[in-house]
Amino acid sequence: MFMLKNNLSTLIGNRRTNMTELSRITGLSKSTIFNLYHNKATQINFKTINLLCIALNCNTQELFEFIPEDNL
Repeated sequence: MFMLKNNLSTLIGNRRTNMTELSRITGLSKSTIFNLYHNKATQINFKTINLLCIALNCNTQELFEFIPEDNL
């Protein structure tokens, strides 16, 4: 068993922006941003990841963190 941790809330805070502004910049719906921010999303597509990385000027390793089974 493993887990990918979503760091969107941390990235938004570090960049001093908010979910509404991120939605406007990326064109993603507010509900998509909300679900990712609150770790309620169960899947995410490559287009969404790409848009978030561009808007937040980050890479996938910053957006997601792999948590090995031993650390759960």
